Amino acid sequence: MTDLVFTPAHKLARMICDRTVSAVEVLDAHLTQIVKHNTKLNAICTLDEERARQRAKQADEALARGENWGVLHGVPITIKDIFETAGLLTTAGYKPLKNYIPKQDATAVARLRAAGAVILGKTNPAELASDYQSTNDLFPRVNNPWNLDYTSGGSSGGSAAAVAAGLSPLDLGSDIAGSIRQPAHLCGVFGLKPTDRRVSTAGHIPEVPGMPRCIRQMLTAGPFARSIEDLTLCLQLIAGADLRQPDIPPVGLDTPGPQSLQALRIAWTDEFPGFGVSSEIRLAMQAVANTLGQTGVHIEQWVPPGFDFAAALQLYNVVVAYTMLYSQPVNLDAVGKTISVMFREWTQGDKELRSRSVRSAQSLYSITGVLPTFLNPTMKGYFQALEERDRLIAQMEQALLQWDVWLCPVAMTTAFTHRPKGEAVEIDGKKVPYFMASGAYTMPFSLTGHPVVVIPIGQTKDGLPIGMQIVGQRWREMELLAIATELNKVIGNFQRPSGY
Repeated sequence: MTDLVFTPAHKLARMICDRTVSAVEVLDAHLTQIVKHNTKLNAICTLDEERARQRAKQADEALARGENWGVLHGVPITIKDIFETAGLLTTAGYKPLKNYIPKQDATAVARLRAAGAVILGKTNPAELASDYQSTNDLFPRVNNPWNLDYTSGGSSGGSAAAVAAGLSPLDLGSDIAGSIRQPAHLCGVFGLKPTDRRVSTAGHIPEVPGMPRCIRQMLTAGPFARSIEDLTLCLQLIAGADLRQPDIPPVGLDTPGPQSLQALRIAWTDEFPGFGVSSEIRLAMQAVANTLGQTGVHIEQWVPPGFDFAAALQLYNVVVAYTMLYSQPVNLDAVGKTISVMFREWTQGDKELRSRSVRSAQSLYSITGVLPTFLNPTMKGYFQALEERDRLIAQMEQALLQWDVWLCPVAMTTAFTHRPKGEAVEIDGKKVPYFMASGAYTMPFSLTGHPVVVIPIGQTKDGLPIGMQIVGQRWREMELLAIATELNKVIGNFQRPSGY
C-alpha cells in the first residue's frame, strides 16, 4: 500500500492499464492513507468516496472490455477546492459558498476527467485563494506533513500537503501570487505555474459565482506532483484554447529538442536585490550552483540588469487590485478581516522592508468596496498599470533570451509556524513583513507571466524542505520541463516526509 500511494501518477496509469493492479486497489490504498493521516493534516476538505469507488470500478470494467479512457485511466487525483466540480461541494473556503454545488466542472477539471482520472476529493485552500497559509472559516487549517506546527503554505496548501503525504498522486492547483510555487517549496513537492493564459481558469473561484469575470491577468492553473513527468502529463491535458474563455490563445505546446545540461546556458541567483533570503536557502542555492558547475554545466550568477524588483512588486499589487476589484461581494466581515490584516502587515517587521512591503492583494481590493478613494480606481489607472506591466514583461523576456533557464529561490523563508495572516515572519533573527516573506520571489513572475517549475533541492537543519524556482521563457513550458527533468537528476528529487 505504501508503495502505491507514493507511486507517480503516470506509473499508476501504466500499472492499471497493464492490469498489474486495479483502479479499485489504487483507490483503496489512497483512501487508507487518507483515513490514517488526513485528520492531522486537514489537507483534503471534501472526500467524494462513494462516487470515486463507482468510477474506479467502472474504470476496471472498461479495461476488461478493452476500453481505455485516456492517459489517466483509473488514477485517483484531487482538485483544489477553488475549482468548480460538477455535483461536488465547492466552497473556496468561503462561508457564503458553504453549500455550493456546481452543475459544471471547471474546464481544467473536465479535461482531467476526460483523460480517465478519478476525482477523489477536494483539497483545502486559503479563503478565496488569498493567503500564503491555507486557513479558512469552513475547515480546520492545513498542517505541513514535515512538521504539523508549521504551515503548508497557501493558497494551495492542501494540494501540496496531500501530494507530499501520499494522499493523492496529482492535484490541480492555481497560482496568481505564488499559490502553487510557495506550497510546493514548503512541502517538498514539484509544482508548475504555466505561462499566463496557457491554461483556462474557467470555473475558478474567485470570481465568486454571480460576479463578473474580472481576473484576466496573471491567474494560472497548474499541477502538483511528486515527479516532473506528472507535471508534464498534466499540462498536456489541461492546456489549450477554451470557448468559455475566448482570450485563451490557440497556441500549441512547444516541442523541445534533446536536452543536454552541458549544452545549456543557466543563470542563477541566491537573492534578489533588497530581498535577502534565509541563510539556509542561500546555502542551498549556492550548493546547486556548485554541483552544476562541477558537472560541466555553464552556469553564471546573474540578475536581470536594471530590473526593479521593488517596483515590480508594487505594480503587481496595483494590477491585482484592479483585476480583483469586483470578484466578490463586499461585506462587513470581509472588511473587518481586511483591516486587521492591513494593520499587521503595515506595522510589523523591519521598518526598511515595510517601506517596500508586498501589500496583500486581498487587502487592496476588499477595502476599495468601502473606501473608493483608497485606491481611486479608474479605467485610466488600470490601463496605465497594464501598459507598465507590458514594459516589464518585455524587459524580463529580453533579459532571459541569453539563458535557457534562470534558477532562483521560491521565497525569503522556508515553512514557518502557524500565525495570524499578516503577522511578520522571522528570518535569521530579522522580522520580515508577512506577504514579502512569501511573495517577494513569486509575484514578479506572476506579473511578467513567465512559466516556472519548482523542484525540491534540500532541507534545513530542522528537516524542512527547500525548493527552487526554475524560470523559463514564455510559451516554452515543454522545454522548461525537459530542462527541469535533467536538472532534477543532478540536484533534486522528491523525499517522502517521515512517518508517511
